[in-house]
Amino acid sequence: MPQKLTHEALNRVLSSLDAARNGAALYALLSAFCAAGLLLAMAESALARGQGGWGAIWAGLGLAVAFFGVNATGLMLMDQARGRPVREVADAFHDALLSGHRVLLCLLLLLLPAAAVLGLLLALLWAVRLPGIGAPLYALLVPLGVIVLGLLSFAATMLVGPLAGPAVWDGHGAVATARLLLRQLRQRLPEAAMLMALVLLLTAAVTAAISFIVLAGGRAMALLSVWLLGIDVPAQQLMAGLFGHGLRSLGASGAPVAGSPLGVAALVGGGVVFALALVLPTLIYLRGCCAVYLALRDEA
Repeated sequence: MPQKLTHEALNRVLSSLDAARNGAALYALLSAFCAAGLLLAMAESALARGQGGWGAIWAGLGLAVAFFGVNATGLMLMDQARGRPVREVADAFHDALLSGHRVLLCLLLLLLPAAAVLGLLLALLWAVRLPGIGAPLYALLVPLGVIVLGLLSFAATMLVGPLAGPAVWDGHGAVATARLLLRQLRQRLPEAAMLMALVLLLTAAVTAAISFIVLAGGRAMALLSVWLLGIDVPAQQLMAGLFGHGLRSLGASGAPVAGSPLGVAALVGGGVVFALALVLPTLIYLRGCCAVYLALRDEA
């Protein structure tokens, strides 16, 4: 591995922790996730009433809001990673609406050769049924299939999925992004895997730290609420909002539920904490993907 990639790329990835200081990106992603969560809750409510059409519409809108919100956040994080002034939130959402489809088109272009490989593998598996060649052919297909399917999954997880977005956020079109990813797949898959493993490790460490903060703070807040306010709300309900649960999910699980204003307020406040706890690791991950893309691009 080149010496420059070893030091500069690692520094780029470690600097991904600065994403937590990008207030505009934090606001954009938090707003998108909250809006998407509201739309998905409306979809769930519509499905519970037997309104499948409206449920599908709300669910589709929720996924679209989350998708374009992630792209808008990625654009701002790419600005930060390249040392440029971070664009305004409104401009980021506008640019995401104009360029977000390139990510999907690029993934579709890369899916075609993968589908061709899978189709060939399925055809060979079907040929195993033929008399005379079935057992020897299957003996060859088992190691071949394991290696091919494993490599496809590994490449999709460690290179294609994480770097398609950053390439588009850097200004590439769908075809150019697909070509770039295929070139990186042939030449720099080990380097990309090592750097993405570091990104995942950083994200996991941030998630663990935030989980500790949420659990410790939540327990302490629950005790203080009972002690100082004498709040008549089950401890499970006080903690449930911190993990994204609502009154309906608590009731369905058989947990005691209090419908008082303070109980509802506890769930709402906990939901805000849950959203923040979800957004911060996502910011670190997206910023890390931008860092890996830039490191591999500079070494191309």
